[in-house]
Amino acid sequence: MYDNCASLGLNTVIVAVHPFMDALYESAYFPWSHLVTGTQGQDPGYDPMAVMVEEAHARGLRFEAWLNPYRVQHPIHGPDTLSADNPATINPAWARDQDGLWLDPGLPEVRALVVNSVTEIVENYDVDGIHFDDYFYPEGNTSAFDAETYEQYGAGMDLAAWRRENVNEMIRGAYAAVKTANPSVSFGVSPQGNNENNYNEQHCDIKLWMAEPGYADYIMPQLYWGFNYIKDGSNKASFANKTAEWAGYPLHEDVRLYAGLGAYRIGDGDYSDNSQGEWQNGHSVADMVGYLREADGFSGFALFHYDSLYPPQGSGYPDIASQEVSALAAALQQ
Repeated sequence: MYDNCASLGLNTVIVAVHPFMDALYESAYFPWSHLVTGTQGQDPGYDPMAVMVEEAHARGLRFEAWLNPYRVQHPIHGPDTLSADNPATINPAWARDQDGLWLDPGLPEVRALVVNSVTEIVENYDVDGIHFDDYFYPEGNTSAFDAETYEQYGAGMDLAAWRRENVNEMIRGAYAAVKTANPSVSFGVSPQGNNENNYNEQHCDIKLWMAEPGYADYIMPQLYWGFNYIKDGSNKASFANKTAEWAGYPLHEDVRLYAGLGAYRIGDGDYSDNSQGEWQNGHSVADMVGYLREADGFSGFALFHYDSLYPPQGSGYPDIASQEVSALAAALQQ
């Protein structure tokens, strides 16, 4: 996988190492991930992240550790069973059920756990970055999600504003933890491309994190729609319009704006009401890279995800993916 990334011309791999309050590394806070052995908490007998970091650096690739800050359990992707040493098992009062299990971001102990997990990784591994995915407050939650926590800590604040400040405090803490442990390590966040959802559903004030120092080194919105995307007669979420929207937000000189590109749309499309042909033309992602290079505001991009460009045998769209890889390699060599 790394050989393919390097030969394609990429400079960084972003690897999920903390997906479900568990770890693909030796941790004092979390059990071993079921993604390694099939059973959460089972020691695989080696350290996957240590290997992944070493092999990335051997190929000249930066390694960013990808964390999901609050997600405990997903109803589809697992883990089916939490281990006895999972934080949600040890502290069941921290967990909330909302389309799976989440830790409550309003609890100081939970925010401290997230910050400590960042410190642990940066101190113990030669990572080049810490990357947070878009798992903050779960979408669709109501006031019942954290009613007791809000009663205890809300201090008369509006519920939504209080929730946003909880996330702000955690992000500030994670950023400070990274810089204290190793100032050369970057800290970035990949929020949804729909910033209204970020603000109102996940309670993330991304504009604040972009405009002021002390929150992130980069913001990477998930711009997972095509140039021709139309929904209900509107092209508001089309790639060109979304890049313009994000590039138009105030950006502090110490913060970079990257674009998350939806390589997983290749062959499948983005559920537009319009033609899906652009996702089947063999150069959709390369076209986006070319567009970003001419657009204002963006300093780079990332691809989600690897398997969409290099699909395992018997899955995906191998012919289209191969064409996409060739087009992207040519674009990156220019």
